Amino acid sequence: MDFLFADWLGTPTWFWMAFMAIVIVLTAFDLGVLHKEDKELGIAESLKLSVFYIGVALLFGAWVWLERGPTAGMEYYTGFFIEKALSIDNVFVISLIFTYFAIPAKYQYRALLWGIMAVIVLRGMMIAGGAALLAEAYWVLYLFAAFLIVTGIKMFFAGDEAMDVGKNPIIRWISTHMRVTKELHAQRFFVKVEDEKTGRMVRAATPLFLALVVINLADLVFALDSVPAIFAITTDTFIVYTSNIFAILGLRALYFALAAMIHRFHYLKYALAAVLVFIGSKIFVTDFLLDGGKMPAWISLGVTFGLIAAGVLYSLWKTRGHEEKDWPAEAVANGTKGG
Repeated sequence: MDFLFADWLGTPTWFWMAFMAIVIVLTAFDLGVLHKEDKELGIAESLKLSVFYIGVALLFGAWVWLERGPTAGMEYYTGFFIEKALSIDNVFVISLIFTYFAIPAKYQYRALLWGIMAVIVLRGMMIAGGAALLAEAYWVLYLFAAFLIVTGIKMFFAGDEAMDVGKNPIIRWISTHMRVTKELHAQRFFVKVEDEKTGRMVRAATPLFLALVVINLADLVFALDSVPAIFAITTDTFIVYTSNIFAILGLRALYFALAAMIHRFHYLKYALAAVLVFIGSKIFVTDFLLDGGKMPAWISLGVTFGLIAAGVLYSLWKTRGHEEKDWPAEAVANGTKGG
């Protein structure tokens, strides 16, 4: 049993096993029990599931706090809140993708599930790569910090420009090099169809598969902001990965509630821009002005939470009484798009 206490990426193996066990149980329960059949997820059910997932993430953070100490606990919560806020950016983009491919709501949840499964792997690869770079060259953290500051400034002054899914080069490439059906085939990603030239049955992708591909590509773009942001909080790989994944796990549940009221978060992008600038600047302040001393974790958590809360509350107050049709699609898209 010694391997359970062996160090892996700076954390005992049993910590990682406990985390993965929670992820597997949550996914199996979600897909095998709550959503065994494809159905449209209502706003009320979406909010209840979201509260459940957030509760699990907060309890996991409390466990980290107890086992690893208050600093690790606050770093986890800071990373979780940053990723949770940045993941709101994904919602409108995902909605645009589903609309473009005419995916009915009852098939969207399962597509999001498979997308998040892919994200768990892709984020793991990106975080492992980032951790390896930082282990070899600490100065890479300064590049991350500068990138966050520039990204935050660009986000703050960005214009209202809508995303054009149809111009995505990956979509054009897949449509050119793969057989793609014109219609959906329930929740299936691939089906057998008759080749128009030979009459033989061949495998073809469905629009649901294309939507899944674009969703994962969009997440990779968003990860360029969120992964450096959490590394700027802590270089503890366990904290970085678990806070990222717990924030993303509940996204599929939160999506259906947020998609219906995403116009109410139009001004959140300014708070997110301020968070990215703060996190990036913190690296330079601590290393050059504080002579390498660390800024207390509670300050990072407090400032991050305060900025995000202020952005959400100001958005809800500013857009009170407005219906979604009152907001141009371009403005909503940019208002929730980070990076």
